[in-house]
Amino acid sequence: MGKAQISVWITRLVIAAGLSLPSVVMHAAEAPEWEQTLRNTVNNSLGAVTQGQLQVQEVRETPMPGLYELIMSSGEILLSDRSGQFLISGELYMTQPQGLTNLTAQTRQLQVKGWIADIPEDQMIIFSPQNPVATITVFTDVDCTYCRRLHHDVEAINARGIAVRYMAYPRGGAESTAYPKMVSVWCAPDRQLAITQAKNGQNLPERDCQNTVMDHHSLGNRIGITGTPAIILPDGTLVPGYMEVERLSALLLGQ
Repeated sequence: MGKAQISVWITRLVIAAGLSLPSVVMHAAEAPEWEQTLRNTVNNSLGAVTQGQLQVQEVRETPMPGLYELIMSSGEILLSDRSGQFLISGELYMTQPQGLTNLTAQTRQLQVKGWIADIPEDQMIIFSPQNPVATITVFTDVDCTYCRRLHHDVEAINARGIAVRYMAYPRGGAESTAYPKMVSVWCAPDRQLAITQAKNGQNLPERDCQNTVMDHHSLGNRIGITGTPAIILPDGTLVPGYMEVERLSALLLGQ
């Protein structure tokens, strides 16, 4: 669910004024009265337009007095006044002597870091040196040219002390030609070997099992990934696209 969709829904609120659905208050039992009112106001309004799909999950204060971040069930971040009557879809910046700080991006970064931390490593395919000093998580597609190029760099990346953890992101979803290949990789007895073979263009035996390929794909969409490879740094920063080994090493290790 992207910002454009939320903007469309917010626009529809003007058209759908007067409609309402029962709100769902999430994790707000201990919240102060004003916060519960804010949640109810937003959930009722957005619920009327989204059939209850879009709800407030968390309310956070911002450094700007009277302005709050609303973390939505879609993963998107809206800004609101204390009443919930006014919503802003966009980025919040704070001016500082050294420049601008994107506060919304900082919140999004923490979100992504938390979502990735919740994924068990046994769902990933990991290439790691013995004692890694840094770890990247890469959403990958076995048919993607630049994903293959990054995979050819894995040995050099590991040599710099950086572990690579792969998550599945068939770019066309379950309808893509890459999807059955990625299921075969994730269901292989040796997944490291299987993903290497797949990225070398070798045909794999068709396999099927209970797997997390589409779960990873859904998380990638939630993060906002639109292409592969998509590299998630340890602090939750999303780096879209391929990055050469030297640049990646300098970014992570300052070398």
